[in-house]
Amino acid sequence: MLVLLAVNYVKSLLSMTEKDNLLVRFDGETETISYKTSKNGVFQEDPVRPFGDEDMLDITTDARMDVSDLRDRSQGVSNLMSTATGEQNQYDDFHTIDWLKDLGRDRFRHRVIEHRAKENIWHRLRYLHDAWSGWVCVFLVGLTSGCVAGVVDISASWLTNLKEGICAEQFWFNQEHCCWSANDNDTSVNGCSQWFTWPELFGIYGDGAGAYLLRYMFYVIWALIFSSLAVLLVRVFAPYACGGGIAEIKTILSGFIIRGYLGKWTLLIKAVGVVLSTSAGLCLGKEGPLVHVACCCGNIFAHFFPKYGRNEAKKREILSAAAAAGVSVAFGAPIGGVLFSLEEVSYYFPMKTLWRSFFCAMVAAFVLRSINPFGNNRVAIFYLDYDVPWFFFELVPFMILGIFGGLFGAFFIRANSWWVRFKKASSFSKYPVSEVLLITLLTALVSFPNPYTRMSTLTLMERLFAQCGPADESDLCSYNRTFNQNDGKMQLGAPTAGLSHAMGLLFLALLFKIAFTIFTMGVKVPAGLYIPSLAIGAIAGRMLGVGVEQLVYHFPNFAPFKTECGSAGSKCVTPGLYAVVGACAALAGVTRMTVSLVVMMFEVTGGLPYIVPLMVATMMAKWVGDAIVPGSIYDRQIVMNNYPFLDNKDEFNYTTIAADVMQPRPNEPPLGVLTQDSMRLAEVSTRGDSQKGRDQPGVLGTRLGVTDSESSPPLAPCSEQEWGMTTRSGSA
Repeated sequence: MLVLLAVNYVKSLLSMTEKDNLLVRFDGETETISYKTSKNGVFQEDPVRPFGDEDMLDITTDARMDVSDLRDRSQGVSNLMSTATGEQNQYDDFHTIDWLKDLGRDRFRHRVIEHRAKENIWHRLRYLHDAWSGWVCVFLVGLTSGCVAGVVDISASWLTNLKEGICAEQFWFNQEHCCWSANDNDTSVNGCSQWFTWPELFGIYGDGAGAYLLRYMFYVIWALIFSSLAVLLVRVFAPYACGGGIAEIKTILSGFIIRGYLGKWTLLIKAVGVVLSTSAGLCLGKEGPLVHVACCCGNIFAHFFPKYGRNEAKKREILSAAAAAGVSVAFGAPIGGVLFSLEEVSYYFPMKTLWRSFFCAMVAAFVLRSINPFGNNRVAIFYLDYDVPWFFFELVPFMILGIFGGLFGAFFIRANSWWVRFKKASSFSKYPVSEVLLITLLTALVSFPNPYTRMSTLTLMERLFAQCGPADESDLCSYNRTFNQNDGKMQLGAPTAGLSHAMGLLFLALLFKIAFTIFTMGVKVPAGLYIPSLAIGAIAGRMLGVGVEQLVYHFPNFAPFKTECGSAGSKCVTPGLYAVVGACAALAGVTRMTVSLVVMMFEVTGGLPYIVPLMVATMMAKWVGDAIVPGSIYDRQIVMNNYPFLDNKDEFNYTTIAADVMQPRPNEPPLGVLTQDSMRLAEVSTRGDSQKGRDQPGVLGTRLGVTDSESSPPLAPCSEQEWGMTTRSGSA
């Protein structure tokens, strides 16, 4: 019965020529295929041959299995159960898959395997293997994605610290691990006995001009070495490894074929290149490329399971789960990764893909937590431990941050699009290596004098998100403070010159990040957009948070402040929370993500109590951004690269109906049109009689109910398929 329903479904989709009716039935233990031809009307039976190992995973055309008429006439000679050019190359490069054909092939394959499972224990095991193969595949994808992400995080941290100095005894340790091995709790520069800066290796100690220039020189040299290696690897071995890859992943998941974009060489070069490019200090991140890396793992493992490797539509189920695993290991946000795959990149996302994506993201997060690349024994990159909640009057500055995020996102999309188009139109694009080296040189020269641009972006965000403690002596926490010895609470005072100096440096860092991120996105190295956008928003949020904090301090009797902050005293405002909200708003303005971004941010920070401010800022950023520049940066990249992507979330409000565009043949009367409402049975009958003998298609609305009088009940609406068969035969 299941096979009969499947074939009837295929018949409704495909054109049948010589064999008008195809009936697959199971006769006891013998499986036969019966069909009636249109020539003689005689049933013929052809037994199905015994299945081999390959048939367990795929159904192919065979001389003894007559399914040759299950053809998709729109695709030429391609058979529904096989491919014209071989299993692995059924679609050419830069072509779009046939979703109905591939899903139909998989349904037919599954029903045959399910029936065979009743014959003996061996076929039952094959059926079970087919059932669990999807779970095994996503498990391997999550396992590999977590391992690769752990190696990338550890390697990027080591190479980033290598620009500052080296561990004397274990050179493969970064500064933090080096000081751990020396049992030295002081990990500041020149504070760890085993960590040596480059001037110290040459016998130059202190903070004089000579030591500063030598550190400056080594910083620039290492940055140029890392970036040159990254761009050469991409240019020579894997040109598809450049960029973030999210726009291409969206296009591939929508059914487009880009051969080699998810290959093994792209995986290797992307993983190595993203370590080098982030270590060079460029304004980019590794989180976006990790999604591409995870999808490469999914594509590779799918080929070990022909159920997915030989069916492009089924393969995209694995790729959707892999995208969720990529976000899971990039941010330590497994649930956010599943929502990201559903909201942002996936085109076809059935319920079973949701479950497998959740499982794949869970495995990837568990593996990354086991590796513990950040050394905090947590999956979350930035863990918030604020002891003060947010207050209602803070919704106003949170909305301001959302507006800033939307404005920044719109400005960034337009500026980066202009820069990319300018490079394509000029001779700049002919020299990708020189472009990378030039941007790296300028970035290193400008970023080194400012400590907030010199440090890695993750370290910067960690400091911006942090709450000022009693022992915190950084410039961001430079206040005139007194401490109550009884309760241990800090009494906030007026800012010192150190805080004012830090705000000035943060403002310069904000301008630097915005400008260089615009010019860096699009270079021929692995480059992600998430972390730079988060850093820009975090800087703006921290500056606004300090401003609100000072307003509360200087105007404590203002009604909202006095009402809300009465119990919290001077610790009413937490500037670190504003940095978190600003980071979320800036990323929302660029990517236009909503639900997945909010979930991702509270997973990254562990700040579930602050989900409402995150939601407010995210929605404000999306509304403002869409009002100025509709669509995300990835949508703009898809358009600029001329990818054939049809967004299933787009709405097309066309008012033209079929009667407006269809024309009769020459020398024939006008077409008869049946409208959805306001037509009686007599009118339908008259219109049908006038159209008899005409080989013209009928036009029908979604549901048709006609009556022959005001009091008579409407006729039961027929389906479009039934109406099409009646109109082709000439009856109304």
